[in-house]
Amino acid sequence: MPVELEDIKREYIPIAQAREMSGLRVVLGAYPIPGPWRESCKGVLHVKGLSYTCVQSSDAGASDLAIGIDNSQSELIAWTGQASAPAIAYNDELPRSKWYDQLLLAERLAPEPCLIPEGINDRVLMFGLANELLGENGLVWKKRHLMVHEPLQTLPEDDEQRSFWIFLGNKYGYSPEAAERAGHDIAAILDVFNQRLAAQKASGSRFLVGDSLSAVDIYWAAACGLLSPMEEARCPMFDGFRGPYGNAHPAIAKSLSAELIAHRDFIYDQFLELPIVF
Repeated sequence: MPVELEDIKREYIPIAQAREMSGLRVVLGAYPIPGPWRESCKGVLHVKGLSYTCVQSSDAGASDLAIGIDNSQSELIAWTGQASAPAIAYNDELPRSKWYDQLLLAERLAPEPCLIPEGINDRVLMFGLANELLGENGLVWKKRHLMVHEPLQTLPEDDEQRSFWIFLGNKYGYSPEAAERAGHDIAAILDVFNQRLAAQKASGSRFLVGDSLSAVDIYWAAACGLLSPMEEARCPMFDGFRGPYGNAHPAIAKSLSAELIAHRDFIYDQFLELPIVF
């Protein structure tokens, strides 16, 4: 039986209410879409066992998002200085919208289990790999170029959905030239992760860095969904995005190995929340 979205929906509060509160508050968006930055943040907090209040990023609903009607970000900008989720606020500290700042806060609030390796070589490696996934011009960023390219090339000029894809393209610096490069750049990143998994397997480790779970394992699990979403029972996402969250690029398909997908599934099965709760 299909999982109903309403059965796994979190409770959200508006930004105005969240700003008056203390404790840990996380702006997530309230959309049934497994955004990789959002799921990365949620995954870290889940592993840490940190409870938090979910905050709605705007008043727009999922149907509005699908057609590009989401112009109510002024409250989020006023609070966090930017217009994207996730963002984490803790007590009266400045809200954090970058993945590495969110990780460092989580480590401070819940030192165990540690998701940042203690050894400097492994730590540098983990942050470098994580940046290739979540950083500007990393895998997730470049996949946005591919997601935007097809709709903008195929949708009629008067199609109401174009406004959303134009908005997304502007946000991530889309151009046809960037989209042309993106698939090969993503494949190169995947090849590095394939090499890491093979080396780690040879050394007897199930993880991307070291001998235990680190943040980059969580980040890979979340980012993989942008190339190969899990089935509905595990990821009951908004249907309108399941296609764009897949992959049709041959270079990516060649590099997105069964081992990489299996690692995603291993991390979700052993450490993260299933089905994904939006």
